[in-house]
Amino acid sequence: MTSVPKKPFELSDDDEDDDDIVDPDQETGAAGPSGQDAEQARPGPARMNVDRTRAPALVLDDISMTFKVSSTKNELQSKLPWHKRIVYGAVRREPRVSVYALERFSLVVGTGESLGVVGRNGSGKTTLSRIIAGKLTPTTGQVWARSTPEMLGVSPALVPSISGRQNIVLGCLAMGMPRSEVKERLPEIEEAAGLGDAIHLPMETYSSGMGGRLRFAIATSRNPDILVLDEALNTGDAQFRDRSKARMEKLREQAGAVVLVSHNAKQITSSCTRVLWLDAGRVIADGDTEETMYNYRKYNWLLAKQRLAEAEDLIRGLRRQHRPVTIEKI
Repeated sequence: MTSVPKKPFELSDDDEDDDDIVDPDQETGAAGPSGQDAEQARPGPARMNVDRTRAPALVLDDISMTFKVSSTKNELQSKLPWHKRIVYGAVRREPRVSVYALERFSLVVGTGESLGVVGRNGSGKTTLSRIIAGKLTPTTGQVWARSTPEMLGVSPALVPSISGRQNIVLGCLAMGMPRSEVKERLPEIEEAAGLGDAIHLPMETYSSGMGGRLRFAIATSRNPDILVLDEALNTGDAQFRDRSKARMEKLREQAGAVVLVSHNAKQITSSCTRVLWLDAGRVIADGDTEETMYNYRKYNWLLAKQRLAEAEDLIRGLRRQHRPVTIEKI
């Protein structure tokens, strides 16, 4: 199998990515290409050098996610049968509606791939990452993985009133690390946090930056084969950023496959070998990083300029071009 060149992992200094609302045709600062020149300047068709079917690390087979939630919408009350209106009135409960977080689709992530997942708020990105990590059971379909996917976050169940050292033990145990391994790796994790003697003080005395360091050290204390990152990790102050970037690059190199969910276009472009674009629970595109991110940023720029008809035309065109994955069971 042809190997995938790994891109350096980059953590953004910003919580939000302004690139999402910049016209990608005019990023050079000049008057950007237009018309036929603009079409020629766009990235070409996706050229993936990975045969995912030969060595898949992760397979999502016909998954979807539907939530049943309460709604206060008045129109729903009038559409309910009379007996249900009586029941809902008696128990003082709002009628429930179906919210389709993810429409049915299949996905294969090959060994060595870094899959970026992008989309606006409410597009289904976090739902997808939680399904992959086993934190949500999909309404339909199945998830197959060669090993248990692990979602790294920076907010393990920590207790402010106990010391940072004790919180390391607590956080690692909460992530499923055996006590013997926690004891063995405790000095390494303390060093990774870079808190010095403050590691022995209660966490409630820490600044936000110190707390971020501690959470990051705990969250990255394991080396999963399938790594799921939901949103950019907040790693504290600038002095800690180089260390955190090096740690994330090491994790990504050791992982067989990476799924990165982020709003940050620069992070996705620099770190991922492929991009999945979701919008309102639907797959808009799945392919080459440069081409997909070009279209995604163009879409957000059109929305920001209130050119809604053009944005919708872009989405429709990409949906027509998208070829859904078919999973064949042998």
